[in-house]
Amino acid sequence: MNPQQTIRLAVIDDDSGFVTVLAKRTEAAGWQQRTLAGAIPLEELVAMKLHALLLDPAVLGEEGWDYLERVCGMLPDLGVIVCSGRSTVAQRVRGLRLGVDDWIAKPCHPEEAIARIEAVSRRRRRSRPDAEAGPLVAGELEIRADRFQAFVSGSSLDLTRREFELLQLLADAKGQVLERETIYQRVWGYAMAHGDRSVDVFIRKLRQKLEKRSAGWSYIHTHFGVGYRFDPEPIDTAAVATPSSAGESDPQPIGDPEPIHNGVAAL
Repeated sequence: MNPQQTIRLAVIDDDSGFVTVLAKRTEAAGWQQRTLAGAIPLEELVAMKLHALLLDPAVLGEEGWDYLERVCGMLPDLGVIVCSGRSTVAQRVRGLRLGVDDWIAKPCHPEEAIARIEAVSRRRRRSRPDAEAGPLVAGELEIRADRFQAFVSGSSLDLTRREFELLQLLADAKGQVLERETIYQRVWGYAMAHGDRSVDVFIRKLRQKLEKRSAGWSYIHTHFGVGYRFDPEPIDTAAVATPSSAGESDPQPIGDPEPIHNGVAAL
């Protein structure tokens, strides 16, 4: 790790031994660690200007999952790592779908936790949009990196964090075709498993939201067997209505199965 890179970490965990050893290791690494007794208001998390949050949802009791969902949904720039005891596939899938960046099973060595936190923070820095660059306007779409959101005529598309990262990545490619594997690596942060349909499923969701707010434009184009390209084009409604051209429009995946990554949905 770069010794000059200070990571601000908050920990919500009642395993005093693990937390104490972790605190010693993070202090030696030059990090700033705060141990929290439980769930705190999101405004206070924002004020801490954290890079990462390590938590065990079980510590928070019944509100653990709701709190995790609020954190992932409202703080898109925060790396979230779950460190918990025994968990089911369904629980891990749920966490990943909510926006958790990594899941560590207990017992966990503090060095592994540090390495995973550092990896998440590193991916966050690489993928963090330049908020000072100003909004990107494409067709009727305004992409606001400073708000992790896109708008049409001032109306939000209500994108999730993952959907925004996908849209931002495609838009930044400036008309170039991005392969599915490249998209997955850049957005999800690790290599795509064979048969994983996460990219296709998220493209479909993104298209649906774009069509709802900007029906007169086509933004994301499919290159079958390769990937996707972002290139806003106005839709010729007269041509679309003509039977001879009906099959020429950019088709969308129909009936995509839930994306599976080695038995776990990589969402």
